Formats: sequence, C-alpha cells, structure tokens
Amino acid sequence: MPGSATPSGDSAPQEAASAPETGTQSGDSATNADPSPPVSGTPSAGSAPHDGLSVPVSGTQSADSAANDDPSTPVPGAPSTGPTPRPDTNTATGAPDVGITPHADQPPTDLAPDRPHAHTEPHAHAGAPTAPDARPAMPKGRPPQRPKEPGGGLLMGRPFGVPVYVAPSWFLVAALITWVFGGQLDRVLPELGAARYLVALFFAVAFYGSVLVHELAHTVAALRFKLPVRRIQLQFFGGVSEIEKEAETPGREFVLAFVGPLLSLILSGIFYLAMQPVEPGTVPGVLLAGLMVSNLIVAAFNLLPGLPLDGGRMLRAVVWKITGRPMSGTIAAAWVGRALAVSVLIGLPLLTQTGALGTNTEDISGMDTVTDALLAAILAAIIWTGAGNSLRMARLREHLPDLRARNLTRRAVPVETNTPLSEALRRANAAGARALVVVDADGQPLSLVREAAIVGVPEHRRPWVSVSGLAQDLTEGMRVSAELAGEDLLDTLRATPATEYLVVEETGEIYGVLSAADVERAFVKAMARPN
Repeated sequence: MPGSATPSGDSAPQEAASAPETGTQSGDSATNADPSPPVSGTPSAGSAPHDGLSVPVSGTQSADSAANDDPSTPVPGAPSTGPTPRPDTNTATGAPDVGITPHADQPPTDLAPDRPHAHTEPHAHAGAPTAPDARPAMPKGRPPQRPKEPGGGLLMGRPFGVPVYVAPSWFLVAALITWVFGGQLDRVLPELGAARYLVALFFAVAFYGSVLVHELAHTVAALRFKLPVRRIQLQFFGGVSEIEKEAETPGREFVLAFVGPLLSLILSGIFYLAMQPVEPGTVPGVLLAGLMVSNLIVAAFNLLPGLPLDGGRMLRAVVWKITGRPMSGTIAAAWVGRALAVSVLIGLPLLTQTGALGTNTEDISGMDTVTDALLAAILAAIIWTGAGNSLRMARLREHLPDLRARNLTRRAVPVETNTPLSEALRRANAAGARALVVVDADGQPLSLVREAAIVGVPEHRRPWVSVSGLAQDLTEGMRVSAELAGEDLLDTLRATPATEYLVVEETGEIYGVLSAADVERAFVKAMARPN
C-alpha cells in the first residue's frame, strides 16, 4: 500500500525475508512471505544427515527434549564402553517461556577439571592441553555480511547507501494509473487528445516519486537510529522500506512510523502552494492538483491505526509505552488492523454507492460496482494478512533471545589429524559427545568432522580411515562465540552458510560444535510455541 514502512520484524513480511530477514523485512506492504528458516543457505533439517554423531531432537538441548532424551546416546558405529557420563543438564529457573534449556553456563562435571569452561574432552595428545590464555581470542561474532544485491526488481539507485528497486508489479499499476487518469483528463482537457496518456504516465511516475520520498523518510529515520535497511522496493500497492531490526524503544518506533505520513503531508502542502500561481485548467494545474490529493490520501490512509499501516505502528508504540511490553502493542494494533480490514471490505463499496466519496450515484455503472468491490476485497486482504504476519513475526522476535549458541552446542572431543575414525568415535561415545574437532599437536582446532562423511564410511573401514579425510577446514566465519544469541546468532550463521560451526569461548578455547540443523529445529519450535 502506498508508502508505509516499518521494521522488518513486525511488519507484514515482504517477499524477501529472510529470517529473521527476523528480522525486521519491513514495510507496510502487504504481500510479505512467511518467515523463512533462520539459516539462509544452510541445509535444512530435512536435508542434513543425522545418522552419524547426532541424536535427533536431544541435540538441541531444548526444554522439550531435555527431560526425555538421553544426550549420552552412544555414537552409531562406535564400540560400546558401558555407561557413559551424562552431559551437563543443569536447568536455569526463573526464565518464563524459554524453549531451550539454559544448561551450559556451568561446566560439564565429567569433563577435564583443569579446563573448567571447556565443552570438549581433554586433548588426547601426550602433552598438556594448551592453556586457554594461549589461544587466540574470539570476538563475539562477526558482523553480518549483507548480500551485495538483495534483488527485488529493477535497481534504480542507492540513496543513503540503500538500494531502491522497482518491482515488476509497479509497471502494471503504472499502466493502470495511466489508463484511469488518462480517461479523467479526457473530460477535463479534451484538447489533449492521445497526448493525455503521456501526461497520465508522467503523473504515475511523479506519484511513485512521492511514494519514494515517503519511504526515504522511514529509511533516514531508521539509519539515524542505527537500524540497518536492506532495501526500498516500489511495488503494486505502494512502497516498502525493509528495515532489518526493530526499534529499541517505543519512542523511536513512533517516530520511525510517523515520519512517512508526515513527509506525505508536507508534499501535499508543497503541491498545494505550487498550484496557487498556476491556472487551474492547464496541464500543470491538473498535475499539481492530482499530486496534492494523492499525497493527502497516502498520508491519511497510512495514519489509520491498524497494522501493517504506519498508524498501526504508532498505536503499537503507544500501547508498548503504556504496558511496557512490545508484544501487547503488537496484539492491540494487529486486532485493530483486522477490524479495519473488515471495515474496508464492507464500507468502501457502501461509501461509493451512496456517493459519500463525492461520486455521482447516477454515473455509477455495474462495472464500477464490481471494480469497487474488487478493490475493497484486495485492500482488506492485504491489511488482514499484514496484521496476521505482524503477530507471527512479533511472536518470533519475542522467542528469538531463547536461541543461544551456548545452549544449542553439541559436546565435542578433540582428536589429532591422524586419529582413526573408529578410535575417534570410541572417545566420543565414552564422553557422551556428539561431535569431533580435529586439532593440531598444540590443541589448536583445524577442522570439523562432518556428520555426513561419517555416515558414508562403512563400520569395517573406520579403523583405516583417519578423521582428517572426513573433516571440513575451519574458516573464520565457522568460528562463532558461545555468547551469541537471537538475531546476532542467526546473522552470523547466515554470513557463512555451513552445516557445522566451531563454538568457542571469548578466550578462544573450544566449547563445542553447533549444528545448523539444531538451530533450525529450535527456530521452528520457537515459532510454534504459544505466547
């Protein structure tokens, strides 16, 4: 719809999204897709093999599974060594609605006592383990690397460093505006003849230029608040600014939503002032009058107090401020948005038929009635869907902090490069671990043994296969901090798609291995849990 934009998290998700692209895909456009799984570009839960070291569900260390699944399940293919030590399953209390059990803040009791923070078994080399302070420090995650070209249509430019795209659907609505406005010009300026359609096309482009200014207002405000903006897209029902983060305070949320309609009102006033010295019955006069009215309509429509419109975000900010809970604001604004959708569906055709909008009821034909009803249905569907998507995305954002790398990490054992796979699996089974990290003689991590590779080695071949031949070399992006959580964790995994990641402490000491499939399962559970 014309010109609304908001943080991607609670807005009607656009066709871009990404997880939380949770983040916040934003805008008041109503044609957003459902949120995608969190780790874009990584294998999904259905495609990542889990026959090797992993044990389904229990590997996520979630509250749903911690009580029923034994994390010490032996590694397939490894010889049994009797009862294995149970990994640390301490549960933190006092955190409501936590879908993932925060267990790993305390060291596993069965691990090396001389390395209290390690989530791995002691290195098997004859020498003493490398001291934690001797290992390189690991920052709390690399900054997310945004795709160079998010796409979404024809790239028109990069004002303020944000790409602006024109979606293919814009050309359809531009043709529609040209046809409708051209018909009106035939009654007002009949002397134009066929040239009226050129004037109407200019109006369509100028109108969407005004919509772009509306979206740029949202973008500048977002950048002022240090919120990343993925792109601006002009499409069938207006424009959308895809803001990837949510405003941190209700005041900023209100400002972020209000600046768009405010700029539309200012543009309407500018066009009104420009009309004054211009003769009404001329092409410039008609164009200026049309742009004044259209911007006034854009501002008024977007100020309606229901999500996904800007007015809905302003209402959300007010309720958030009063209650102190963003979710309460989202629920209130979303239900008002749904009520607004029903009002548009029923009220718009009635207003047109009764002449309340200034139309002459005698000139209304059957085709006009059908057109009005169809337009009302489309607008109502857009508002209703956008309100529902806002609720769903808000619920996801509320649960995203529960996704913690420390809680989802699998216990790992370090093995040297030339260790036979059978011996490595025996050590993992004895330790109750579910991942293998290949290290050098000094205990420095070199690579991660891939689950899929282990499954592909027959059991009788495992004593003659070294772990180095089944491992994936570590890149900088495959090292993640154990302190990462929520959107920061998802952004880091998106930046370097992989099936497994090495999780390290801030000192650089190995904590364990994080599986992308485990993160995805936890993400899906967070989406499914009630508020």
